[in-house]
Amino acid sequence: MFNKFIQRPVLSIVISLVIVFLGVLAMTSLPVTQFPSISPPKVNITADYPGANGELMVKAVVIPLERALNGVPGMKYITSDAGNDGEASIQVVFNLGTDPNQAAINVQNRVASVINKLPPLVVREGLKITREEPNMLLYVNLFSKEKSADQKFLYNYADINILSDLKRVNGVGFADILGNRDYAMRIWLKPDRMLAYKISADEIMESLSNQSLEASPGKTGESSGKRSQAFEYVLKYKGRYTTKEGYENIVVRSNANGELLRLKDVANVEFGSSMYDIYSSIDGKPSAAITIKQSYGSNASQVIKDVKAKLEELKKSFPKGMDYEISYDVSKFLDASIEKVIHTLVEAFVLVGLVVFLFLGDWRSTLIPAIAVPVSLIGTFAFMQLFGITINLITLFALVLAIGVVVDDAIVVIEAVHAKMEEEHLSARKATKKAMSEIGGAIIAITFLMAAVFIPVAFMSGPVGIFYRQFSITMATAIILSGIVALTLTPALCALMLKNNHGKERPKNLVNRFLEGFNNKFNTLSKGYQKVLATFINRRSISLIVLIGFCAGIFFINNSLPSGFIPSEDQGMFYAIIQTPPGSSLERTNQIAQKLQKVAEKIEGVKSVSALAGYEILTEGTGANTGTCLINLKDWKERDHNVEEIIKELEEETKNISGATIEYFQPPAVPGYGAAGGFELRLLDKGGSGDYKKMETVSKDFVRELKKRPELTSVFTFYSASFPQYMLDIDNDLAQQKGVSIENAMNTLSTLVGSNYETNFIKYDRQYKVIVQASPEYRALPEDILKLYVKNDREEMVPFSAFMKMKKVYGLSEITRHNMYNASEISGAPAIGYSSGTAIEVVKEVATKTLPRGFGIDWAGISADEVARGNEAIYIFLICLGFVYLVLAAQYESFVLPLIVILSLPAGIFGAFLFLKLFGLANNIYAQVAFVMLIGLLGKNAVLIVEFAVQKHSQGASVLDAAMEGAAVRFRPILMTSFAFIAGLIPLAVATDPGKIGNRTLGSAAAGGMFVGTVCGVLIIPGLYYIFAKISEKHKLSKDEDENPFTEYLNHNE
Repeated sequence: MFNKFIQRPVLSIVISLVIVFLGVLAMTSLPVTQFPSISPPKVNITADYPGANGELMVKAVVIPLERALNGVPGMKYITSDAGNDGEASIQVVFNLGTDPNQAAINVQNRVASVINKLPPLVVREGLKITREEPNMLLYVNLFSKEKSADQKFLYNYADINILSDLKRVNGVGFADILGNRDYAMRIWLKPDRMLAYKISADEIMESLSNQSLEASPGKTGESSGKRSQAFEYVLKYKGRYTTKEGYENIVVRSNANGELLRLKDVANVEFGSSMYDIYSSIDGKPSAAITIKQSYGSNASQVIKDVKAKLEELKKSFPKGMDYEISYDVSKFLDASIEKVIHTLVEAFVLVGLVVFLFLGDWRSTLIPAIAVPVSLIGTFAFMQLFGITINLITLFALVLAIGVVVDDAIVVIEAVHAKMEEEHLSARKATKKAMSEIGGAIIAITFLMAAVFIPVAFMSGPVGIFYRQFSITMATAIILSGIVALTLTPALCALMLKNNHGKERPKNLVNRFLEGFNNKFNTLSKGYQKVLATFINRRSISLIVLIGFCAGIFFINNSLPSGFIPSEDQGMFYAIIQTPPGSSLERTNQIAQKLQKVAEKIEGVKSVSALAGYEILTEGTGANTGTCLINLKDWKERDHNVEEIIKELEEETKNISGATIEYFQPPAVPGYGAAGGFELRLLDKGGSGDYKKMETVSKDFVRELKKRPELTSVFTFYSASFPQYMLDIDNDLAQQKGVSIENAMNTLSTLVGSNYETNFIKYDRQYKVIVQASPEYRALPEDILKLYVKNDREEMVPFSAFMKMKKVYGLSEITRHNMYNASEISGAPAIGYSSGTAIEVVKEVATKTLPRGFGIDWAGISADEVARGNEAIYIFLICLGFVYLVLAAQYESFVLPLIVILSLPAGIFGAFLFLKLFGLANNIYAQVAFVMLIGLLGKNAVLIVEFAVQKHSQGASVLDAAMEGAAVRFRPILMTSFAFIAGLIPLAVATDPGKIGNRTLGSAAAGGMFVGTVCGVLIIPGLYYIFAKISEKHKLSKDEDENPFTEYLNHNE
């Protein structure tokens, strides 16, 4: 069958060109991302309740919504946050694979069923239900060098002129400005003037809604079918006031004498901001912070390019002195790490070529794999598109590793052709035909075996499953394509290109001398190998002892290796989270953020620092006593220190900043999985006591215990029930005597202190609110509240002090709930040298020992998936082994012989563990991918020997002779393919930043496993064959059983 391709080289070349053509087409349109999309779909519900505190938010808004949402189809867990700023957010996290659009619809339906149970003010403000776009792409700061441009101007300039354009960029799922500095008409009431004129807040609200309104008067002369009018006129009314003067002149009270009391007599009117909740700055200048996230399934690097192009275009029309800076850009790490892997691809390709040249000794033979390998690799892209796989670090790693595997097939063919030319002095074409008839079966067997390793992995579920799936499908496709190329293109090229120079004198130049020396040394090694083999091939005990030794080694090293999921890399930026004491004002937090900014800017390696006061990026929560700094580092090439060293230095420098706790965090290892690296833990009050004070004690004790453990670092919680608050205590009897209803009293307070908005107006094509509130000087201190007045039903002004007392209490600034329990959020990270797996185990251990009854822990974010994973890796490994065993059993028509291949693997796995241990790396997802790889690669070595030995044995050789001959003939191709593969891994194993941990883990595990596995394998496999072939001879399933390998049968019965 394969002779057809040797006789028709054009056909072979056309097949390969078609594969390449399809691959190139796919390559141009495949999305590029950092990792496969593994973060679970989330839906957020945000509610506003102006003037409400956290506890009221939980009682009135969060609990009814949580009860309705609990158990929505596909839900994984639900978390909620309520702050004292009148905002609550609920996040429903769904299982991976749930359709995000369907999830959002289900949430919307559940919310609609309870909307009438919520307070009217919340319903009027509107509930926002959004699909969370987890992947933050860019964080852009808009700033100005002009002194007059304050934050209010920058925010609104961005909102009016920039944001709507960015939202229209294809692939942008979400674009928003942090904080809320929307323009608004602020009406600052003066309670002392209101008292003099006996005017209540309600009357002012009423005047606003009666006098500033939109109206539709209709038309005059409109046809009515009775009399015809000559003209028709449209009647218009000027509508709501849009200027400060318009509002100042609103009449609050008038009498028959023509006396008017206007709004400006009892209030100051200002065109200001709707809220003053976040201070944002970059390098000390005020800024507007724009965050941009991508929509599901879009191409991250393309979206970022388009957004940057749009920003450049908009910059042309910026006012004088205005500019922008990108403080966080996912593509910085993405592009750098992908470029790195592509470099590695090229380096690996060159190194593999050198090894092939060394073994084969002529450039023609080296050229054939150099043509064959790209065909398989480029063709893989076409199938990636078919399976919906993106170009990401995982799939690119698969391609780097595939080089080594793909070269194998080509080398096996060329080696066999050379052997035929040398032994039988045939021409290249005849030698190729003869060689292909011998080894065609082995190539099919190897291809099936290697693909068999990766296919079961593709059926895994969950986030890890997606990683493995993308890796394995890419790998299996490359291998199957390489099998096709090895059976079509490679033999055709061999017949066309190779020359039989065996036995001829070579010109004496340096290269040839070196190659001759190498070959002589190799032949000596080969003879030595056969002698060593002859001494113990038939001593079964030695083979078994060595095997047991490797298994014991694996067990002991594995127990001492740290485990993990995805390692945190140096991404070129990190966060600082600032927490000032409970009750601190926003201005005080901002001062600390500015101090931190100044210190950080001086540190070597830091490029820019943006600060946010009032916003905390970990939970995306707001609060006056929290702040965040985003510290952006210079390019990897421009700095000597990695991110961990810079954090250490900053920790030292900022020790002296008093009046705040500052914690440093790296961004998450997988974008969209939480906001920071490390673990996300929730301490739950499962007893449902609702005692926040007790929760604080338990939480602080638990964190203290965790801090004692050397495996953990940066463990902290912001949970604090010591925020100063006042409880308003109304004496109902007194209030009724004075003619004041509690509802009226609380509504008045809500407007004067909390703020209220009755109407809005349109300006600059945006809708802005009219907000009524007492001027700040009338509500600066707690005792000022008692000096305010409320109007009773007898038209008299009654002071609040007449029927109300205030009592100082302490409470929470933000209430967090997890799966409907009150919770405390605890963040932390594994210490340097430990992995996330170890950290999780330590936390569980501490929790079991120290937590009192009624309290438990749960995980969120990436930690939740890591905990759910458990020992998945072991099962994957066993499934792969089982699958390989079955494929081989079918191939050799024996349930015994495949055990040789399976038992040759422990040596390689031991090697992989040993290298991980030596280089101080963790057993994480990259290492596990390497283990699965090794099953295929080392299995292939064993198959090459066993395949040959089985053939010889069926031709009448004794088991011992068949084993010896198989080992001797296959020694050179096995070493050659294995060292070619190891050479391809060298660039990975010695990689530098960006992305060095992943590269090194994968490179070291695969290279170590391959090296130890090959060197020990060539000694163990013949011994194992001797043991099992003897057993197989005695136990046959049927009399006329055909012992010839199945693929040989396919090959010869054409």
